[in-house]
Amino acid sequence: MIIFFIGLFSGIMGGMGIGGGTLLIPALTFFTDLSQKQSQGINLTIFIPTATISLLFHFKNNNIETKIAIPIIISGLLGAFIGSTLAINLSNQNIKTAFALFLFIMGIFHIFYKK
Repeated sequence: MIIFFIGLFSGIMGGMGIGGGTLLIPALTFFTDLSQKQSQGINLTIFIPTATISLLFHFKNNNIETKIAIPIIISGLLGAFIGSTLAINLSNQNIKTAFALFLFIMGIFHIFYKK
């Protein structure tokens, strides 16, 4: 049952554009016996259908600026290749530490950043 709620809330967050992986990956590593790499692999697998549905809704509501999105997509593909190569060669513990640091830094940034 907990897997159902993890998937439900990560899907809601992904649909809102927040990034369901920020919930899904820690939840899978805390509440299951999955490793960090397995959790990230599941996150990437789940990302495809949830992102497709979110994309359809945002495209329908004209929330996508293609002039901005296309360069980000191209550079994102390059970044995904580099990140995947790094993930394969790093240990689970190093990836877990890097992910935790990333979430911590982003949290601090959002708390103290004022526009």
